Amino acid sequence: MVKYLDASRAKRLAYKLAMPVGYRLADFKFAQQKPSLSWRLLYGLMYLLIFRALKDRLGFARLRSASTGGAALGPDVFRFFHALGVNLKQIYGQTEISGISCIHRDGDIDFDSVGKPIPETEIRILDPDPSGVGEIVSRSPALFKGYYKDVGATSDTLRDGWLRSGDAGYINEKGHLVCIDRISDLMRLEDGTQFSPMYIENKLKFCPYIVESVVLGDQKPWVTAMICIDFKHTGKWAEDRRIGYTTYTDLAAKPEVYELIEREVVRVNRSLPEGARIKKFLLLYKELDPDDEELTRTKKVRRKFINEKYDKEIAALYSDVQSLEIESQIRYQDGKTATLRTNLLVRKVKSPEESAAADRGPWWKRILGG
Repeated sequence: MVKYLDASRAKRLAYKLAMPVGYRLADFKFAQQKPSLSWRLLYGLMYLLIFRALKDRLGFARLRSASTGGAALGPDVFRFFHALGVNLKQIYGQTEISGISCIHRDGDIDFDSVGKPIPETEIRILDPDPSGVGEIVSRSPALFKGYYKDVGATSDTLRDGWLRSGDAGYINEKGHLVCIDRISDLMRLEDGTQFSPMYIENKLKFCPYIVESVVLGDQKPWVTAMICIDFKHTGKWAEDRRIGYTTYTDLAAKPEVYELIEREVVRVNRSLPEGARIKKFLLLYKELDPDDEELTRTKKVRRKFINEKYDKEIAALYSDVQSLEIESQIRYQDGKTATLRTNLLVRKVKSPEESAAADRGPWWKRILGG
């Protein structure tokens, strides 16, 4: 993206025209749909003009297949590589089962999942909750016999021939395994539904307009979120649409910005089990800051502190109010403090079905990314 921003106007225009076409073909692949002849011809043209050169610059000119494991790769990054024509797949596994348990197959790729079990490997969800989320357990001929001279750890990990991963996940309607988070980091709603706040937060932060988020819902009736917008990117988005604003607080309160962020929340909700979907959100009037003790120095959310500091905002998310008057002390980088007063909006999120119509539009807008 830095290279793109430094490129000439003609090259930037070519990139902006090509990427939506690439993304469209990637989406056809993810949906297991055959693109029309016109889309294939258009992609072929863009491949010759842009994508072939980009793949060569990245060292992928002769690459036939690639796999990614470890921490989850962002959907936007995953789509980007497939838009270029890189056949990227996700894998899941553990050292105790010789590395790989699941992988995507050609023609059956879902960037929200880690694919299906490899041959002779079985995957089950242990003690699933009402939404189907539980501990991922597996077994295969490649399963290890135990930890060296550690009978206790072996008995905790191996149960009746099944390897307990300590990871929470579920199997979606396509039969793919979706790995959410470590079980120890999960939260539970009032009805017992488990969800991973970090999993949802990471999905939200893949959006360029969101810099930070705090997902809530432990022992609550539904999942909610407090979101911090990315001032630079959201401000540029507002300027391109001639939406006037003065400060971060002013921009975060704009109805148009709430519409923008709601579309991203709905996009995330589509990839989540129904019980773990965000029902309400609000845009905070300031970014979370380590100097205010809201984040650690490594940018991890200090949940206990935030639950205490933003107790009124959290209460509003679980009430019927649509706005909340806020008076808060903020600290500047030079150490000075000031009192900030604003009216905070609480937004109820449309269901994915209700917002589906908003994703449709003229073909030329879809091609140009409009």
